Amino acid sequence: MSTSLERTYRYLRIGIAGTVVAIFVAIAQAATTYGWLTSVSDYFYTPARDVFVGALIAVSLALFALSGRGAERALLDAAALFAPLIALVPTTVSPDAVPGVVVDCTQRCFPPQYEADAANGVSVYLVLGALVLLVALVLAALGQVSLTAVWPSLLVAVIVLAVTGLTWAFARSAFLQQAHFVATTAFFALFAAVAVRNAFPRRGPQPTPVFRVLYTVIAVGLVLTLIAYVILLPQADGSGIPIVLIVEGIALALFFSFWVVQGVEKWDDPDPTLL
Repeated sequence: MSTSLERTYRYLRIGIAGTVVAIFVAIAQAATTYGWLTSVSDYFYTPARDVFVGALIAVSLALFALSGRGAERALLDAAALFAPLIALVPTTVSPDAVPGVVVDCTQRCFPPQYEADAANGVSVYLVLGALVLLVALVLAALGQVSLTAVWPSLLVAVIVLAVTGLTWAFARSAFLQQAHFVATTAFFALFAAVAVRNAFPRRGPQPTPVFRVLYTVIAVGLVLTLIAYVILLPQADGSGIPIVLIVEGIALALFFSFWVVQGVEKWDDPDPTLL
């Protein structure tokens, strides 16, 4: 018989993997009308937007719930902070890249008509982030949470929220131009580190050789796709082949694979909090 806690962790992992499927299905549906766009994020400007945003917000909440202990807690908590920024701050687009989206520039830039949407999202993000920090400090003061255990996550949260708030207030144009790219890169880089930690944990049960190899392949794959993403995105437009879309699709598939692999490995874990 499984415990309620075990089932919760199982369903959270399955749910995170399911968000990737939801994004792929939404993009495939939108592609029947809008065609294959330059990147996954470009589909924010299509009817796939609701699924794209909702899936990333759901991922953020699930990552906080699954963050576990030690260094992996800090890594997953940091990833959970970046996921909403990917969702709420749209990517830049090129002229005529997305039917119906008008931009007055010669290269990728932020569509001005979506600035109000970004402003609303960033405001909510900052307020909720501050509230989460406050709740964490109150719980620590009441002895419900060990400040020694969570201080790395709190420090990362303070830094991310401070940088987000300051750049939004004093360098808004730069924020709108770069925030989505930076958040996406940071999110998948953190997950590459999480995969490495799962392959080579410093303490606790060690993975079998099969799982160690799988986690290592996922980590290496994420690093390679990130390198390709950073190199190819600036020159993606006009190539005729949605190479960045393909690279991002591979990154999402690796993210999906991580949760499938960990779900199988930890299915019968008697203490699911020990990721």
